[in-house]
Amino acid sequence: MSRGIIIVGNESALLSAIESEMARRAERHALALIPSRLSGSPLPNAAAAMAPDAAAPSRIVLDWIPGSAISARTLLIAAENRLERIDEAVFVCDPPPAGRAVANVSIADVEVMLNDQVKGWFFLARELAAAFRARGGGTLALVYPETAGKDEGLLESAALAVFRSFTRSVLAEAGGEPYVALGFSSGETGDEAGFAAFIARQLDEANRRGSGKHHRYGKHGIFR
Repeated sequence: MSRGIIIVGNESALLSAIESEMARRAERHALALIPSRLSGSPLPNAAAAMAPDAAAPSRIVLDWIPGSAISARTLLIAAENRLERIDEAVFVCDPPPAGRAVANVSIADVEVMLNDQVKGWFFLARELAAAFRARGGGTLALVYPETAGKDEGLLESAALAVFRSFTRSVLAEAGGEPYVALGFSSGETGDEAGFAAFIARQLDEANRRGSGKHHRYGKHGIFR
């Protein structure tokens, strides 16, 4: 039976690179994008996200509402129905650029950030943990760049800071779980393909003894 993989995250070069690697490891995979709803954010390429391409001919696109606990449960049920099972889940936090000064951040954008970049991860992780416990296994990979880039703004910084803390908490609790949880971060920019390939290798070698470990992708192929 082919492994079932679901990838969730912001549409970005990093997510695309990870999806290409995951597509080589499974006959089919599911993809759920976080909507780009911050004012001033570049609109996602919806047509590209929905259409199969050479890098992801077996992509199954699933919709969800990150700020809804019910939607998180529905998303995983849909993924299990389409894939038959979920063996691996990859969460990719790479928020779109929407840099602005504190005084220019709207209340609406703060609400969007909380729903999409905070509540969404917690709701989905809770549902996924329950599913993995029921199965007695599975792998969760938490992936993020160490910064959002040179034009990083307040909202991107906040989203990444929350995800870093979220990752640390998940990894700290992984020792008592029947599934494997791994963290991945990168300080490199422009080498998304290399980072994605490293993540794929680590997932192929993942086992319970390595659960809770955080891997950092660094210069000259050095990882820690």
